[in-house]
Amino acid sequence: MGIFSRLKTLVSSNVNDMISKAEKPEKMLNQLLIDMSEQLIESKKAVAQAIADEKKLEREAQNQQALSQDWERKAMLAVQAGKDDLAKEALLRKQEHDNAYAEYKKQWDAQHGAVEKLKESLRELQNKIEEAQRKKNLLIARAKRAEAQQKIQSTMSSLSGNRTAFDAFDRMAAKVDQMEAQAEAAVELDDYTANTSLDKRFAELENSDHSTDAMLLALKEKMKALPDKS
Repeated sequence: MGIFSRLKTLVSSNVNDMISKAEKPEKMLNQLLIDMSEQLIESKKAVAQAIADEKKLEREAQNQQALSQDWERKAMLAVQAGKDDLAKEALLRKQEHDNAYAEYKKQWDAQHGAVEKLKESLRELQNKIEEAQRKKNLLIARAKRAEAQQKIQSTMSSLSGNRTAFDAFDRMAAKVDQMEAQAEAAVELDDYTANTSLDKRFAELENSDHSTDAMLLALKEKMKALPDKS
């Protein structure tokens, strides 16, 4: 029964724990299945040998039984011939084969029971290997998903750790915004100042022309009021 000890350890091991410790889960699982398959082949050979031993014991038991029956037939022939001494010799031989048959039958029964248990264990292990083969892709996908989650978490932690750099970047952006606003205000102020000065000059010019016209008009009115000297 010890032929299954190694395979049993492989099959019953915690595969998820092995994946978490393995650098390359896919490679590890493939190798694990290869090891299982190789051990299963060796186990089948051992079970086949156990079955062969059972068949050999069965043949020996049947042979001893046949020899016992043959000596019994000879003892009957001796009795029929009136040769009791010869019949006794035949019966002694029959008893020897009966004893041998009983011993072989005992060993055969024990071997048969052991072989049946080996067959059952072999079927169970083969089913587990087939199940492991079906689960391999799922386990690999789970391992890759866990690895991706770890990378995301590591990236998030890295971003959180660099918060000072992001704060400095935000402050610099705010400073640039302020510089742009100040530059725009200066341009706007210069335009306003220039427009105001020009408007003032034209206003003075317009006021100057109106004042002269009024003075001229007043002079003409005054001249009309003077007596005509002609």
